[in-house]
Amino acid sequence: MREALKYSFIKTIPVMCGYLFTGLAFGLLLQNIGYSFIWAFFISLFVYAGSMQYVLVTLLAGSFGLPTVVIMTLLINSRHAFYGLSFIERFKKMGRLYPYMVFSLTDETYSLLCATVAPQNNKEKWTYFFIALLDHFYWIMGSVAGAIIGNLITFDLTGIDFAMTALFMVIFVEQWIDAKSHIAAVTGVLSAIIFLILIGPDKFILPSLVVTVLILNLLRNILEEKKVEGV
Repeated sequence: MREALKYSFIKTIPVMCGYLFTGLAFGLLLQNIGYSFIWAFFISLFVYAGSMQYVLVTLLAGSFGLPTVVIMTLLINSRHAFYGLSFIERFKKMGRLYPYMVFSLTDETYSLLCATVAPQNNKEKWTYFFIALLDHFYWIMGSVAGAIIGNLITFDLTGIDFAMTALFMVIFVEQWIDAKSHIAAVTGVLSAIIFLILIGPDKFILPSLVVTVLILNLLRNILEEKKVEGV
């Protein structure tokens, strides 16, 4: 477990750099509407929804009803249902850790898990768990720090959240290099571009994911053949 923790920490350093600053921004926003670091801690501990937590700040500051909150949460985080489909069997094999792995599957954690192959001396179960746990810890730490020291920050943090985009690009390039077939990646990219053009940046994610999954299911036999052939 110690070796798995060490390995997982090294793998999550890019996420740590991003989560500390984006979490800090959330804590700062939460403090500005009158909520203390205690709220930042428990929201990040039990909600842990990234972009939805930023929306939650607006919801807390306004007078929105429960139905509105539920609908917005489902729309914003619906993409996670697609992420989970590719890991559900692996997570089930993790026994008692299964519920937490489902809960902690954020965009960045999913990307790391996709790109991570546990060393031979480390059990995949503990490598996956520590990656998820460390990412969660980074987010909590950043949120609490933002709520505590928000008033002391004097420099401009604009653009620091680009670290998350940069992380995705690095992981995408690594997977492209390692993959035997690029059909899945090309399908996802083309689907995203088409829907981005058709319906705009605010609504393209969910339909592009649906179409990508449908196309890949239709091409499953071809993809499996290429995997076997090593093409």
